[in-house]
Amino acid sequence: MAQAAEANDDMSDDDLKRIIGKPMSKSTVVVERSAVSNFATAVVDSSPVYRDPRAAEDAGLAAIPAPPTFPFVMNTWGQFPEIQPDDAPTGNPMGEVLGPLMAKGGIILHGEQEFIYHRPVYVGDVLLGEGTVVDAYTKDSKGKTMTFVVTETVWKDERTGDPVVTSRFNVIHRA
Repeated sequence: MAQAAEANDDMSDDDLKRIIGKPMSKSTVVVERSAVSNFATAVVDSSPVYRDPRAAEDAGLAAIPAPPTFPFVMNTWGQFPEIQPDDAPTGNPMGEVLGPLMAKGGIILHGEQEFIYHRPVYVGDVLLGEGTVVDAYTKDSKGKTMTFVVTETVWKDERTGDPVVTSRFNVIHRA
């Protein structure tokens, strides 16, 4: 890791350690039937449980569930301005993290994406999400420096405060 950090003129190991804990997002989303149905169609899942409340009930579910990777798009398809928290990070937090890395070029890659479910996400849920940087490190790969920034968003049920799903996302900068 030390060699990779030395090769990276833009961010040192200390710089990377300082971004751990940085707030990335805070939002409220409403899980809507049309968004869930459209997402299921987009990922080519024809299961009726993602569209029909009777099919979901027949499958033993409390309501129409969201497909497993739906949390990746919840902010896009369920975030309405009037219900957002006043203390959400402003600007572009990911841009602030990646900007110093991109200053001298390179490419950004989508690394791992992981969803840890505590219970299914259902149509009708109102979820509160808080995202933070949970890890940042470098690796040397074939003479190139790869910087990994791992973010985690914990989504909780607005009514109970119980966790529903945790989304982990790894962004890689290769210089």
